[in-house]
Amino acid sequence: MARRARGTSAGLDRASIAAAAVGLVDRDGLEHFGVRRLADELGVDPMSIYHHVKGKAALLDAVCEAVLAEVRITEAGSEDWQTIARRTAHAYRDMAQRHPRVFPLLVGRAQTSAPALAALERLVAAMRDAGMPEQAVADTPSVLFGFLNGHLFARTAAKVHGAAAVPDFDADTYPALAELAPRLAGFGSETEFDRMLDTVLAGVASGC
Repeated sequence: MARRARGTSAGLDRASIAAAAVGLVDRDGLEHFGVRRLADELGVDPMSIYHHVKGKAALLDAVCEAVLAEVRITEAGSEDWQTIARRTAHAYRDMAQRHPRVFPLLVGRAQTSAPALAALERLVAAMRDAGMPEQAVADTPSVLFGFLNGHLFARTAAKVHGAAAVPDFDADTYPALAELAPRLAGFGSETEFDRMLDTVLAGVASGC
């Protein structure tokens, strides 16, 4: 495709640029991502991108916002906070599985976009309505997403790099780990996810 004139908008907008960037990272990974490669993908001059997104940091923020916008929680009437937390967690996991090469961006950058804050607002409002202690409510986003980001980062990384899910523990050196290894066979499964999520939410319910 011929390169468009320097600095022209080229019919782009922030949303279309972000969508193309997500697709590029999904395909090639973050280590190969850059504004020039994105411009080549779109068939435009890099200045056409900078007309809408002010620098690579802002572009990465737009990528995060685009995938977080996929974390949609369908309203189902009045729901308790644990149901909202579970639905949010599963929608977040689904997004991570669709975009395993993008997901490290979410872990390493502060998420303050409208989609991220809307999800948190829904959860903490439900917790306050349920009469949960204010400090427990305030701590819950960090507790919940600390678990989600750590858990899903490890699982998506294994998916991308083809790493072994469970090490082959030497029973003489690590007897306790070797005995527990069969219980780790569900690495990355929904069953494993729900079991660990249950533990996190039980801790939150007890008042953190």
